[in-house]
Amino acid sequence: MTKHLDRELDRLRRELIEQMGVVEQMIQTSVRSLLERNSEMADRVIANDIEVDNTELRIEEECLKLLALHQPVATDMRWLITVVKVNSDLERMADLACNISERAKALEFYPLFPVPDEFHEMVASANSMVRIALDSFVDRDSEKARKVIGSDDAVDNLNKILIGRLHQIMKSDQEQIEAAVHCFSASRHVERIGDLAENIAEDVIYLVEGDIVRHQHGLLESDNSPVKSD
Repeated sequence: MTKHLDRELDRLRRELIEQMGVVEQMIQTSVRSLLERNSEMADRVIANDIEVDNTELRIEEECLKLLALHQPVATDMRWLITVVKVNSDLERMADLACNISERAKALEFYPLFPVPDEFHEMVASANSMVRIALDSFVDRDSEKARKVIGSDDAVDNLNKILIGRLHQIMKSDQEQIEAAVHCFSASRHVERIGDLAENIAEDVIYLVEGDIVRHQHGLLESDNSPVKSD
């Protein structure tokens, strides 16, 4: 029974890692489609969403089946719980990539709209968070996960600066209002992707250390005493 469970867990791990690659590529392509005003790229991202949804359902069903049939304990149980949560966050990231792609298709009609530099910086930071968060899961590296959590404030701050810049554009040129609104929407989706990367990092810490650090970031910084799970 143990060998069978090990084989099933290994297969599940490979499928989840493949899903990670698909979603990460969707995020990168969606942002590129917006910056380059490329609707063909945007359509490719949107078309991939069905595959991601189907894979997400398959992984979740497999996790629930393994939990019911094998009743794993300790590390294996914690790993399956983490997979369920990471799997869900990946699907939500894919949805956000599709949303960005929709904004990209809308912005194609505004080729002269100047996307603020802060958006480029924000995208680079969010992409880095996603990459490190996924690597931390694959490597079971809680230190990498903590780096992701520490990066979220930078993305949030860039988003605030970007919103201010977009407000300035809308005030100075009314013809750019609609384009600025599309860019504003895209920035919110990028910011949310950063939040989901942070969620994955929190789940990795739970997986590796058994510590529940969700909502405990301030406590961690002040006294380094996360809440222990049972």
